[in-house]
Amino acid sequence: MKIRRILATAVAAAVTTPVLLLSVTPAFADGKPAAQTQEKPSIAELEKAAAAAKAVYDSAVEAENAAEAALEALASDTAPLVVAVKAAQAAAVAAGTEKDAADQALVDARAALAALPDDATEEQKAAATAAVTEAETAAGTAATAKEDADAKVLEAQDTLDDERVAAARAIGQAQKATEEALAQKTAADEALAKAIEEGEDDEECVPEAKLKTVVTGLPSTVVAGTKVNFRLRVTNGTGRTMDEVYPFAYVHATDKSGIKDLGDLVHLQWSPGSSGTWKNVDNEHYMDAISPLKAGAHADIKMRLTIDAKAPAGNGVTFVAGDYWNDNGTCGGSPDLEGYEFLIAAKGSKPATGDAKPSTTEPADSGIKPQSGGSSAPVGGSLAATGSSSATSQLALASGAALAIGAGAVFAARRRKAGAHA
Repeated sequence: MKIRRILATAVAAAVTTPVLLLSVTPAFADGKPAAQTQEKPSIAELEKAAAAAKAVYDSAVEAENAAEAALEALASDTAPLVVAVKAAQAAAVAAGTEKDAADQALVDARAALAALPDDATEEQKAAATAAVTEAETAAGTAATAKEDADAKVLEAQDTLDDERVAAARAIGQAQKATEEALAQKTAADEALAKAIEEGEDDEECVPEAKLKTVVTGLPSTVVAGTKVNFRLRVTNGTGRTMDEVYPFAYVHATDKSGIKDLGDLVHLQWSPGSSGTWKNVDNEHYMDAISPLKAGAHADIKMRLTIDAKAPAGNGVTFVAGDYWNDNGTCGGSPDLEGYEFLIAAKGSKPATGDAKPSTTEPADSGIKPQSGGSSAPVGGSLAATGSSSATSQLALASGAALAIGAGAVFAARRRKAGAHA
């Protein structure tokens, strides 16, 4: 089984849209991690993921271009809404001219009535009075028409302005969607390229479910500005010695929205053996090798999680797993990433009781003999697989974790270790 392909496929799926999670391959259709399905992810499936990500990106570019064209169209003199504004303005000008004429006619009628001589006949007075009344009616009608025309100008202009604002907002949203789609496409392309490059290297590596990794003592809530100590137990539940076992640990956290990555504010360290010193987990998320780990034995590793004081309230998950490499060239690793979710409480909050619980396997170490882990130079490696059971929050965190780790970075170390054991 190509272990790296399992991880690459999971990463590619994690960084594409939820729709792609369901459409790329049947291995993801039931919501289980790829490593937990019977199908073996392949280069072809990665190619489907990359093609799907490209389709999303192409659609986003199309939508952005359409949004820009729509805004440009609204600036044209021939745009229907622009034409409607001009027509309303012309009607308002005409209504203004008619109102001015009606007002002047009323002034003239009133002047004619006032200018009648004292000896004017009753018929002349009645005619002049009727002329004033008619002019007043016409002036009122013209004034109402002018008000209506002015209101239609404002309405047409408001409609045009609203459309322009909506078009500008659509461009902003389309640009953001294009950026996100490009990032997803880039990640999927890199995962495919790396899988093609490294695809044949790990035929001899197999998933080993009996290589267990269990976290104990990690609180379910960690307060910003504090450090918490816990333990990572790596257990060889097989009937054979593993010459070198490489414990893996990775922490990923976001704010409550799930959008803002808190990676710079969350730090993971480990302490070798009985030493009181602390080391940062290396940039490939591995610790020094346990050499060897005998059949039925386990090794405990002291871990420490630090949350910076300025970290906001949010959610986190600590992933753990293990890889092994034998002197005869055989290799493998845990088929799943164990995920232990925890909450991040704002600085000054009261710590909650209770430990973080695993999402995929239950701790089981009865009858296992303790063994101290030997230390060698830190060596990176790749996981046998990635994923959790079905927790929605952890799926979101795993997606961010996949982006943070990188689709290709986790593959190189096994090749280096293969060279070291050649």
